[in-house]
Order: sequence, then C-alpha cells, then structure tokens
Amino acid sequence: MKHTLLIGAHTSASGGSFHALDEGEEIGATTIQLFTSNQKQWHGRTISEEEIALFTQRREETGISSIMSHASYLINLGSPNPDILAKSRKAFQQEIKRCHLLDIKFLNFHPGAYTTGSEEQCIDTIIDSLLDMKNLLKKGSTELLLETTAGQGTCVGHTFEQLHLILQATHEALPIGVCLDTCHVFAAGYDISSKEGWESTLENFEQVIGLKYLKAFHLNDSKHPLGSRKDRHANLGEGHIGLPCFQFLMQDPRVQGLPKYLETPDGKVRWKEEIALLRRFAKEE
Repeated sequence: MKHTLLIGAHTSASGGSFHALDEGEEIGATTIQLFTSNQKQWHGRTISEEEIALFTQRREETGISSIMSHASYLINLGSPNPDILAKSRKAFQQEIKRCHLLDIKFLNFHPGAYTTGSEEQCIDTIIDSLLDMKNLLKKGSTELLLETTAGQGTCVGHTFEQLHLILQATHEALPIGVCLDTCHVFAAGYDISSKEGWESTLENFEQVIGLKYLKAFHLNDSKHPLGSRKDRHANLGEGHIGLPCFQFLMQDPRVQGLPKYLETPDGKVRWKEEIALLRRFAKEE
C-alpha cells in the first residue's frame, strides 16, 4: 500500500506563524513543525485573529497538513521544584490554547527531568501534569506527543519503558502518543542504523508501548555514537546513524505514512535537499 508522504522540517515562524508555512512551501514540504511562541521564554505570545486567518489561508494554499508544534524547552512537567512546575503547567496550557486557535494537529514535548528528585517521582508528576490538561484538551483536536529523549542528564523518556508508564496512566483520558526522534533513540542505545536494527527496535516498541501510539518522527542523524546519551543532531548520512536508517523509514509500510520532521542543521537549503532525498528513498521521484 502506497502512502501519501508527509515530509517536512521545523520551519521558522518568525514574524507570524504563517511564515512557517511559507518556508515549508519553499523547501517542498508536505508537513511542518513550528514554535507557536518563543521557545526560550516563559510568557507565551498572544495570537491575533488576523494571524489565525492568515495561517488558515496559507495552510489551504500550500496543502501542508499534519502540522506539529514543539513546546517550549523551558517546560518541565516533572519538575520537583514547585515554582518551575507551576510555570511549566501554565506555559503548557498556553501552548495547548495556541494549538487550538491554529488548529494544529500535534503538540510535541519533552516529557521532563527529575533534577533533584527521583525518576519515579518525575514520572508521577508528569502524569499528574498531563491529567490536569484533560478538560482543556477536549476544547480542541490537538494530540499530545511525548518525544523520545537522548537520556542526557536527568531527563526521562529515553527508554520505551518510561514512555509506557506515562502512556499507560494517561491514554484513556487524553489524546496522546509518541514522536520518535532518530538521533535521540540512537543516543539512548537503540541501534536503528540498519534494517535489522529497525526491525528489532520496532518489535521492542510494539511489545512495550504498542505501534498504534507511534504517531510521528523527528529525522536527525547523530554527531555522537550509539548509546552516547548526547543530543547533537547531524544532517542525514553525515553522522553515526547513516542513510540506511532513513531509507528504511521511507519504505517500510508500518511507518512510511507517518509524518516526518527534519531538525537537521544548516536550515532550508539542506532541508530541500534532504526532503528530495527522502522522496527518492520512497521511490516517489
């Protein structure tokens, strides 16, 4: 079965969210990821009616779909610090509201970090934070996606077992799934550098979490080797993962149709080349 290919990148929303769609069109994307607000500030911006109208218009004109927002890097829904946790929950609520205004399909976020606490406490706090969003999420159609992490520092989300605990406690109350970042899972120790490695990883994912929860991919090569626990992205084929990984993702029927967002270095010139490469892998060109 041939899937409609959803390939894009994290494009710039500077000057207005609709500009991310303009850049997506420029690089030949069929989907995009963007920040709806400054990712390094606690206070989120207000989206005007004019911006909503322009975003809707450009989405229709470009045909770009399955749009994903990436939540602020400051947000830590598992923080043991009451002040940080309160700020994180408020910022996450604001992010959901912006996604609803722009009718964005996915909201991707890093699960959290336990800093001075414990992994178990962190996961419990993440679960509580997410369940607090239940009523707000019902007001729109945005789906939350837990991003797999590289395992740096005290971040959780680098094992499928950790993600399973969060999903198990929230999936009946919330629209929630997983965005698998290729650099992050490789850095966390999952060898996806070959077809055989992917077969093993997807089998593991199915057994621990369930492939029905796998909703999207971040496509990045890795500057550091397998199991490094370091989150450093490289352009496709220029890191330790290699091109066979991405060739597999563009051809395997289980994942070919899932949206894929590049977060590789060097911006739109390289993204245009990488999107064309991914299409060739899928034998679309």
